[in-house]
Amino acid sequence: MVLRFLGIDKDLVRVKGKKGKTPLHLISKVGNPDGLVDTFLGVCPQSIKNVTTRNRTALHIAAEKNRLDAFQVLIRKLKKKDYCQEVVNRKDEDGNTALHIAAINNQPQMLKLLLECKADKHEKNEAGFTALELAVPRNNIESISILRGCFSGVSNFKYELKKYVAKASSLIFDGVDNISSEDRSTLLIILGLLLTASFQVTLSPPGGVLQGENLSKSKGSYDANAPGKSVLGEVYFLRFFIPTYVVFMTVFFLTVALLKPFPVGLRTTLQILLAFLAICFNQSGSRSASERMGDKLHRREGNSPDHQLRPLNDRSVIKEVGVQRQPGGLPRSSHP
Repeated sequence: MVLRFLGIDKDLVRVKGKKGKTPLHLISKVGNPDGLVDTFLGVCPQSIKNVTTRNRTALHIAAEKNRLDAFQVLIRKLKKKDYCQEVVNRKDEDGNTALHIAAINNQPQMLKLLLECKADKHEKNEAGFTALELAVPRNNIESISILRGCFSGVSNFKYELKKYVAKASSLIFDGVDNISSEDRSTLLIILGLLLTASFQVTLSPPGGVLQGENLSKSKGSYDANAPGKSVLGEVYFLRFFIPTYVVFMTVFFLTVALLKPFPVGLRTTLQILLAFLAICFNQSGSRSASERMGDKLHRREGNSPDHQLRPLNDRSVIKEVGVQRQPGGLPRSSHP
């Protein structure tokens, strides 16, 4: 009967009933009988984003009721979606994510599945507890080891940095999804021109780059006129390159963000092409920058005391100290 109704209207999966529960919430509560969780998500994948009046997803409910079979299906379907982390880290009215619920109920398998989906183990609920802090009093060794062992190399500093970067990104890209298709097309044209311009000026900076003519230099020797080095002085080069790099990378990420509504295949192809463009830009800029830094290093080495010493048998040095050579080869001072 359920399948017949879904055949008529697929959006019935998202219809909310008592306490804001959808059919997916109700079926997740009892498990996965007859593969109905698979069926509901196959008919309407977006239904996994629906929440109850308590702001709970199907993941919260399956974790609370210890329905591992339903939970596994939900995670398997969710992994393929762009909104995976959004759903996995969704908090209920008490600030608990599905990870908190799984930790409270001592569900190590659920914890593993959630962490594989990039669930944030540092998230705190309204009471100020992380999933690990909820698992410790319950003395479940396996759950504690899973929560402690995952991402052990990630420091608190890196976590805080990640949060600030995410916050900055949300401020920059806020409202991108709400841009009309006409405005999106216009912005993509403008961003394309900016990408082209910033890439071109990196290839041909003001004054150009040295072409180089002498190819007989030994591999280990330093060539002050190496091909590809900008003719700009070091300070002027950095004043030019750093703003250009910032412009290119900002435009790059804005372009990637604007591609979000595109079909997955086309979007992925364009993102790969943009990534190759960014790599080429980075290599081009790095080449000029490394030559500039090499020039500076060479000058410093040339001014060091070791490089200022010259052999005693150099005629210019002999002349400076007033030493002359007699025909027999013995030195004779020119001073009395």
